[in-house]
Amino acid sequence: MWRKTVFNLMLFLTLAFFLLFFFLPIVQVLRGGVTDSQGNLSAFYLKEVFLNPLYREGLCNSFLIALCTTALSLLLALPLAWLSQRYEFSGKRFLSSCLLLPMILAPFVGALGMQCIFGRYGAFNMLLLRLGIIAAGQEVDWMAGGFAAVVVLEALHLFPILYLNVVAALANVDPSLLEAAADYGCVGFKRFWRITLPLVMPGVFAGSTLVFIWSFTELGTPLMLHYGRITAVQIYSGLNELGSNPMPYALVALMMLLSCAVYLLAKFGFGTQAHAMVSKAGQAARGQRLSGWKNLLVVASFSVVILFSIMPHLGVLGMAFGKSWYRSILPESLGLQHFQAALSHSLTIPSIANSMRYASLALLLCLLLGVFIAYAVVRGKGKWTVLLDACAMLPLAVPGLVLAFGYMALAQKGHIFHCFDPVQNPTVLLVVAYAVRRLPYIVRAAAAGLQQTSVSFEEAAASLGASPFVAFRRITVPLIAANLIAGSILAFSFSMLEVSDSLVLAHKAAFFPITKAIFELSMLLGQGPSLASALGLWTMAFLALSMLAASGLLGKSMGAIFKA
Repeated sequence: MWRKTVFNLMLFLTLAFFLLFFFLPIVQVLRGGVTDSQGNLSAFYLKEVFLNPLYREGLCNSFLIALCTTALSLLLALPLAWLSQRYEFSGKRFLSSCLLLPMILAPFVGALGMQCIFGRYGAFNMLLLRLGIIAAGQEVDWMAGGFAAVVVLEALHLFPILYLNVVAALANVDPSLLEAAADYGCVGFKRFWRITLPLVMPGVFAGSTLVFIWSFTELGTPLMLHYGRITAVQIYSGLNELGSNPMPYALVALMMLLSCAVYLLAKFGFGTQAHAMVSKAGQAARGQRLSGWKNLLVVASFSVVILFSIMPHLGVLGMAFGKSWYRSILPESLGLQHFQAALSHSLTIPSIANSMRYASLALLLCLLLGVFIAYAVVRGKGKWTVLLDACAMLPLAVPGLVLAFGYMALAQKGHIFHCFDPVQNPTVLLVVAYAVRRLPYIVRAAAAGLQQTSVSFEEAAASLGASPFVAFRRITVPLIAANLIAGSILAFSFSMLEVSDSLVLAHKAAFFPITKAIFELSMLLGQGPSLASALGLWTMAFLALSMLAASGLLGKSMGAIFKA
């Protein structure tokens, strides 16, 4: 009896958490976008988004950026995933691991490095001058305009998510289906197009959905590149007018509706198209071993993509270690002066401590809710399990910018979150925002562990007199510890480097998380970008170690963390 009482209490608290900190901000955003000044339902402001040339251009640019980013990510990820799954080649494990390197640097930090390499007086133009390909005065600013630069930076950061999803999907394709197609003469590209691609399409659309939503709502990269003609930046610019201007509400509402529409289309339109996949016993098949020029061609393909994808990282390294990097191919006078200056800056140490505190508290909240949700979904049979699973996964469909905006709206005077006013102290809202955004990582990791752990162990403990809580604590938790640790590492790391929530909710320097500190440093004249790069390099090293640890614990299952 008490077990049911505890379960119902946890269920009530979990649903109350989602109602208060997830659905209520969304309702507030929608309400602000679809009501007039008298509080009556009206589509006037939503229509104004399409009628106003400035807002219409921003929405079109945001959609095109998301579309182009997703297409470029697919172009990079799909061939490499197919080659990785289909063939064995030299350095395969090393090269596959290197494809995850772009994920260790936030694209808005990488923008600093790319400007040093592909700016008008950057390294690339200086190399062209040295080779005599162009003359002095003919330098091209490859980052000009901002649109292409945003697409490239976001695609280079996000294509590993697609790669992980497609590799996982390809690994589950039943080899007998491919062999049967070959017996009927369907081989090569024809077999890939007619057999393999339809089988892996759910994985492709799952990864593409995340990439599209992420790039559609990305705030940091356009801000860093001073590209303001997109919806996310227009929303950010309108934060100071929340009490008087309804247009930011309309923009956020429209952004959320479009993001949810894409998510639902992929989830129910394509995600339900399950095809026959390989059984556990059939997963031992190895790819064909390549040699000679074919092996070199595949290795070269991986190497070129990896080299180009780490260009932002190399740029950040050069800015952080170089005394200056202007009108030269390589940085000049390498040293640690920027690191010393960054560490001595008043924003640096407090921002790192703030991020550690926010991320730690968010992780504790994620573990408390995530483990319960995963256990209820995997082991439970009640009607509430479907609702819990949906609530846990919905944050993947709702952009962080939307939630942060909703929190800001609810923190206005006279609203429920006014006691958590982020202008005075954003700690509570930042912790909750981080937890909501990263909860799917814990749920997915815990659920994967529970699905691989037989319930018979818990039943055996119960037969020896152990209570359900004792059985879970002493039997189940140790068995799924690796999954929990991996999910926790990812949740903590990505909370540390969360951009949209940090930029929107943190207002006072004393409460800046590390990403807001990097953004503020990058805006300083003189050595500001170099100091921001030095601080960004610290985050890059931190996330690299986190990804390495999580990958070692989860192995090939890591791709499931990033499924929509």
